[in-house]
Amino acid sequence: MQHQISVITLATTDLSRSRRFYTEGFGWSPVFENHEIVFYQMNGFVLGTFLKRSLEEDMKRPGLLLPGAFSLAHNVARREDVEPVIACLAKAGGRVIRPADEPPHGGFRGYVADPDDHAWEITWNPAWSIDENGHVTFGL
Repeated sequence: MQHQISVITLATTDLSRSRRFYTEGFGWSPVFENHEIVFYQMNGFVLGTFLKRSLEEDMKRPGLLLPGAFSLAHNVARREDVEPVIACLAKAGGRVIRPADEPPHGGFRGYVADPDDHAWEITWNPAWSIDENGHVTFGL
């Protein structure tokens, strides 16, 4: 089986508030949207924000979708890019969970929650490369 993720879908309670965070904060453009979902084309997969009630209905799991038990990461190419991205996300409706600092394992990172409390790590890791298309490669 291929090492691949096709789609990550995040539940949201307010699609327009979520859209503002992702379009104004990250600068991403939707590739499709309707009254229930917004899709963003990423590097090799699609990120979707789906109204919570519609996603629960689709999964037949009412009341069970809760955010918070994971984090997503957005790697940047330079250390000095971390804090401006965090500030931009906060201005677009995000909430700073942890200001940027240096973790014991190296690099520089901070955390921002989107309007539905999904945690995003904004990080620079000097050992990981990012190519011209934004693809991140693990490195030590």
